[in-house]
Amino acid sequence: MQLEEAQEKFIQAWGTLGSNWGINRTMAQIHALLLISPHALSTEEVMEQLNISRGNANMNIRTLIDWGLLYKEFKSGERREFFSAEKDMWKVFKQIAKERRKRELEPIFKVLEDVSKVEGDPSDEQYKAFSQSIQGIQKFAGQADDFLAKVIKADESWFFGILLKMLK
Repeated sequence: MQLEEAQEKFIQAWGTLGSNWGINRTMAQIHALLLISPHALSTEEVMEQLNISRGNANMNIRTLIDWGLLYKEFKSGERREFFSAEKDMWKVFKQIAKERRKRELEPIFKVLEDVSKVEGDPSDEQYKAFSQSIQGIQKFAGQADDFLAKVIKADESWFFGILLKMLK
């Protein structure tokens, strides 16, 4: 397999992985392209290499910057902006965990808090089933949130030490 073919295969696979995780496919492809690029790329270069529109490129680049996965770089004598990706995969993993926590867990906590205040007859079968389900989801979401909080604060050696213990 030639380098160009391998790069294209990686970008497509990263895009698919991103969309499976609920992340915009193009956003994941831009991240992949900049992740494997040896130097910062301009919006025009990203557009050309991925065959996407300026609006699509700009929107997804801004989102990746907001997520802390891309950085703006300025080159002397250039008016264009250039972008590079965070290449430390531990930092990438932590940033994604932090964003997913903020976007997925925090909103569900608000909903769960609201619906857990439901009033009803404790002897009613539907009320009991609803209350038990909500309590179970709250417990699981709380444990997931605690885990993500620890991962976000942890250093790489701690996390991989725990992971290796779990796999034994």
